[in-house]
Amino acid sequence: MKSVNIAVIGAGVVGSAFLQQLGSVKSSIKYNLIYLATSKKAVYDKSYSPFEIGQWSSLLQSSVQTPLSPHELTEYLKQSPIPVILVDNTSNETLANSYPLFLKNGVSVATPNKKAFSSSLTLWNDIFAAENTGLCFHEASVGAGLPLISPLKEMVATGDEIQSIEGILSGTLSYIFNEYSTISPNTSKFSDIVKVAKNLGYTEPDPRDDLNGLDVARKVTILARIAGLQVESPTSFSVQSLIPKQLESVESADEYLQKLPDFDHEMEKLKSEAAQEGKVLRFIGKVDVASKKTSVEIAKYDASHPFAALKGSDNVISIKSKRYPNPLIIQGAGAGAEVTAMGVLGDVIKVAERIATVQK
Repeated sequence: MKSVNIAVIGAGVVGSAFLQQLGSVKSSIKYNLIYLATSKKAVYDKSYSPFEIGQWSSLLQSSVQTPLSPHELTEYLKQSPIPVILVDNTSNETLANSYPLFLKNGVSVATPNKKAFSSSLTLWNDIFAAENTGLCFHEASVGAGLPLISPLKEMVATGDEIQSIEGILSGTLSYIFNEYSTISPNTSKFSDIVKVAKNLGYTEPDPRDDLNGLDVARKVTILARIAGLQVESPTSFSVQSLIPKQLESVESADEYLQKLPDFDHEMEKLKSEAAQEGKVLRFIGKVDVASKKTSVEIAKYDASHPFAALKGSDNVISIKSKRYPNPLIIQGAGAGAEVTAMGVLGDVIKVAERIATVQK
């Protein structure tokens, strides 16, 4: 049986779901877990002996080993007797910046860490440099487990011409706007829905980390680059923040939520204007390839539009191309540990299958 070694960084919500799924995967390829690390602890053997995936939690708990630095980890993994895949289930920027180092040394990477692909254009080019001997897959960096990145790359690779990409790319903001701006009239206040979203665990501990639009901007940057645009960074284009300027600098999330009702009238005005036109508000990311423009903003949509009918925290993406003049619509859960872990595991399997074809 052909086999690959797996090194996993991150054992939080997504990481633990990934490890559970990895332990249940059915494949002709054997997956050996040889390294597991959190920010404080690690488990590994210098002889590359795999350990039982089902025991990962207890092994971490009892471990006295500390995580290897990116350079130390590269040295360790490149000496692996069989091909190795690094799975980064974090959003760590230092680790993301180290991907070129791993890839140049033959270590493949599978990750949902969007910072690696939405930071500087130089990092993007270094990650996908032709001379890299490792493979890099990042399906879950946009849309969690939705089949989006791979089909978009295949469209481009096979000669299709992407014209535009438009979508609701945040599960948090999808939920908030689906609840706030509806086809049937409602009296919900924006601040109340933000509080509910936080209590349901849909937002970051500080909701401003969702409402500032940067998360969507990072995803737009990734999609735009795949479509062929040389987007420098997620702060190099127009991003509409949903945070009132007066609340950008308040000290805590609690203070922000306490003061947010004072600004409900601003969002109410936008919702009323849309309702008078028979439309609803949605928070979207846009990529216009022809004009080479990207943006993140509130937009209005007719009740008949697919974006208007969205429910819950689903994502939806519309891709218009030369081959798809009627846009290709991809919709489904765009957040959540299980679907994100599924997207990462799918990438691990793709890499392993590619590696297996060249294994003796």
